[in-house]
Amino acid sequence: MAHSMLSPSGAHRWLACTPSAVLERQFPDQGSDAAAEGTLAHELAELKLRNFFQAADFGKTKFTQAVNMLKRDPLWKDEMQGYTDTYLDYVKSLSLGFENTPSAMVEKHIDLDMYIPSLPEEDPAGGTADCILIGGGVLHIIDFKYGKGVPVSAEGNPQLSLYALGAYEAYKILYPIERIELHIVQPRISDEPSEWGCSLTELLAFGRWVKQRAALAIEGEGDYRPSKDNCRFCRAKATCRARAEKNVELAFGPVGKKPPLISNEEMGMFLKQGEDVARWIADLQDCALAQCLAGKDVPGWKAVEGRGSREWTDLDKAFRGLETAGVEAELLWERRPLSVAQAEKVIGKKEFGVLAKDYVVKKPGKPALVEESDKRPAITNKITAEEAFKEEKIT
Repeated sequence: MAHSMLSPSGAHRWLACTPSAVLERQFPDQGSDAAAEGTLAHELAELKLRNFFQAADFGKTKFTQAVNMLKRDPLWKDEMQGYTDTYLDYVKSLSLGFENTPSAMVEKHIDLDMYIPSLPEEDPAGGTADCILIGGGVLHIIDFKYGKGVPVSAEGNPQLSLYALGAYEAYKILYPIERIELHIVQPRISDEPSEWGCSLTELLAFGRWVKQRAALAIEGEGDYRPSKDNCRFCRAKATCRARAEKNVELAFGPVGKKPPLISNEEMGMFLKQGEDVARWIADLQDCALAQCLAGKDVPGWKAVEGRGSREWTDLDKAFRGLETAGVEAELLWERRPLSVAQAEKVIGKKEFGVLAKDYVVKKPGKPALVEESDKRPAITNKITAEEAFKEEKIT
């Protein structure tokens, strides 16, 4: 049977934009190397957690053999070891922080059919929680994310909240649960995991809201709500009319008679309103190119061969020929030192931190414009009153 249309991983989208789930069904779910790489990293992370929590049953030999099998995958990268170690260390620290040994579940399937309906031809709604810890009246949901493109926050996270609902329903008879703690470990983006908690009462209120939204989503009803976050991974994003109309209105709509220069207040408003316009245009271009390559007509546009690049047909033979012709070998090769990031990747994050900590300094980055909700402190070139006073005393 097919997977449930209303998946926990896509909940942030279909809970906000309920008709999008049905609209997406017209488009195939295409995988990617990044997704496959993430799956491989998750398998390694699972092995490490099972080896920690079930050491007696697992054993060193079995663990080593299982890891060696993963290393045969073409997508394997040695850096996966360091990133999954970061996840393992975090889970260890949580589990060891309990007064009594917690109950631990690794890669646990969560049933959600009591909250989310599914179509007759689909599997019941559900998902897989990376790690669950229960103890002391607290239910912990820990999620490992290997992606490095988009930071994901645990605060009010719909996917993890759904896992928490399913876990509560599954274990409420066995364990007293009064509080929920959500954790996201995304080591390729941040060294600090994202954490957020709520009461059981708040979680159950979320569950009641989910039932209402899911009832609309399964029927394709409700309002379209195009936005940067809602549309980012939606398979219908390129040709969705609601998104197109919103962005056309923002980019090309009438503005009326106003002063010739915009104010800072308007600048902030336009940046916020138009943040999805550039992404929408890029998505349109990708979709139009795919249509042209498929032999379909997109009036005013066509697919052409891009600018190619040159490469050696046989590097060794080419260099031998050039050297024979009198070109010095030193001119054909260059030796460059590895950057800090490259050296850390080769040596391993933990070992590098120990060996090179006295030789590495972090320089301030180039100023960047971000939304006010960003956790980093604001910077400014505006002179402070204290600095102005100092300058007056000097003069």
